Amino acid sequence: MTHSPGRHALAIPGPSVIPERVLQAMIRPAPDIYEGPFVEMVPGLIADLKAVARSRHQAAIYIGNGHAAWEAALANVIAPGDSVLVAATGLFGHGWAEVARGLGARVRLLDFGTAAPAGAQRVAEALVADRQRRIRALLVCHVDTSSSLRSDIAALRRALDESGHPALLMVDAIASLGCERLETDSWGIDVLVAASQKGLMCPPGLGLVFFNDRAEAARARCAPSRYWDWRPRARPESFYQHFAGTAPTHHLFALRAALDMIREEGLEAAWARHARLAAAVWAAADAWGRGGPLRLHLRDPALRAHSVTTLSIGAVHGTRLRRWLTENAGVTLGIGLGMGTKEDPRADGFFRIGHMGHVNAQMLLGVLGAIEAGLTALEIPHGTGAVEAAAAVLAAG
Repeated sequence: MTHSPGRHALAIPGPSVIPERVLQAMIRPAPDIYEGPFVEMVPGLIADLKAVARSRHQAAIYIGNGHAAWEAALANVIAPGDSVLVAATGLFGHGWAEVARGLGARVRLLDFGTAAPAGAQRVAEALVADRQRRIRALLVCHVDTSSSLRSDIAALRRALDESGHPALLMVDAIASLGCERLETDSWGIDVLVAASQKGLMCPPGLGLVFFNDRAEAARARCAPSRYWDWRPRARPESFYQHFAGTAPTHHLFALRAALDMIREEGLEAAWARHARLAAAVWAAADAWGRGGPLRLHLRDPALRAHSVTTLSIGAVHGTRLRRWLTENAGVTLGIGLGMGTKEDPRADGFFRIGHMGHVNAQMLLGVLGAIEAGLTALEIPHGTGAVEAAAAVLAAG
């Protein structure tokens, strides 16, 4: 049996579901990129991006994915030979470290595994041990999309301040921006990296970098290439400099529509919606786990992201379940990226459910119901009452 006609549910942790309104915003002829309505739209768009990031400082938009934003951020504050401290909580923390190495940085890696957040105490110890103040920046993912771990960024800022270390705090918020509380300025984040394809509900292709005056001062000792340089992008003398060339016109139309949707819902309301959806997934997983091998990867709810949930189900079942859902139920789940070995990061015993961006109760309940059908069809042992448990969480509001 193959799945019947109907809209396919993409429940991976990015690219996320693109709203019809965002898609429609892109269906238009190419605009004039030198003057007129399109040029006039961009300053307000950047202001609204900063509002979502809770930053009053600077923002630069790059044509690229999150990896491009990683490199752009580093290129402006790290010179070859500089040291960076990376607190890794999953595959993407290691990925950012690799980008830093590629730019000639000396990486000091604190690997917290995939089941513990970036610990402020270990970070503080590493900073205190750096008596010559060679570490230029601390890199950490707010949410690592592979492990679904969320780290306490404010605690890491305190570790920096209490140690008296001048390193910049650089945060990857690719899987958290627009999905859960993120306070760039009040948490003391110097450089924030994000992208368009998750909580911002747009196609992949825009990398976002937010930076404050401390980061701008660090840029003075570096030599970013003309393309990566964030200064003309953030303070352009002409519109052309915003994007170091032709603007990504239709991606910006999409972003304008998405930011309008976030403003209409209210940012804090969007955070609360994501928290409810996440709690519904956790309730379903707890119920399934009472009668079988399925488990939430993270036991402590305080450590779980509100945008993505990583689950384990045993090496025999994970890939079978995902394939059954794609072929028979019209649902695609995320692979267990980074949860395997270093040689084989795609772990068959894990899968991920993305519940970020343009997702509501009926969409999520459909995914959970399909998973229940897959568990039953494949005769994978599981507890009962999962969908009912999720529905109860959503009903409670």
